[in-house]
Amino acid sequence: MSDENTTPSTGIARRDALKVMAAAAVVPMLPDTAAAAPAPAVSREPLPLLDEQQRPIKRKGPRGTPSDPVLQVAKADWPMKLSLRELTTLSALCDMIIPADAKSPAASTVGAPGYINEWASRPGGDASLVRVRGGLAWLDRESQTRFGTRFHLATNAQRTQICDDICYLPKAKPEHQFAAQFFDTIRDQTATAFYTTPAGWKDLGYIGNVAMPTFEGPNLAIRRRLGLA
Repeated sequence: MSDENTTPSTGIARRDALKVMAAAAVVPMLPDTAAAAPAPAVSREPLPLLDEQQRPIKRKGPRGTPSDPVLQVAKADWPMKLSLRELTTLSALCDMIIPADAKSPAASTVGAPGYINEWASRPGGDASLVRVRGGLAWLDRESQTRFGTRFHLATNAQRTQICDDICYLPKAKPEHQFAAQFFDTIRDQTATAFYTTPAGWKDLGYIGNVAMPTFEGPNLAIRRRLGLA
């Protein structure tokens, strides 16, 4: 992060690198048909929905299944565990990873910290929560040691100095290995959160399921690259 807009290993724009990661994440993994075992039968019966007196509630709309909940009565499945202090530090880090620019907003603006909080707080995610909490504590302590202030209150240049030491795991010093692993985790989760929002789709140029009155085929540049023009 010595240059705020480039990665240390390749020199390509950081946002472009994150776009590549996001695009790769949506490529489906094809199963090995030769080795695939038949999927077990799954009951399609919906789970009973009860009120506080354990009486059946009449469903409205889609009935849902054990793997497809009834969205009309959706509720949080688990409590969020990161504190306000931790979320403040996390927001500052998310915005160092994907800052606002002329095309799109910063990662915190579209809810990346909340997404990471939900991911780290999930049942069975104790190791993730320990890494996130430990990394956030490290950021604040490191910023306090170097600059006499918490990470989110440091200047952009000061935060960049800290991130430079942990943003590329293979080159991180031994004393920064844990922090670099933490940074890798937050970078991946921030990119996932950002590029699955409408703002992220727009930044990628993803159109999505939009009706097209006509389709003229690939543009001239694409056709030339394919040898078709």
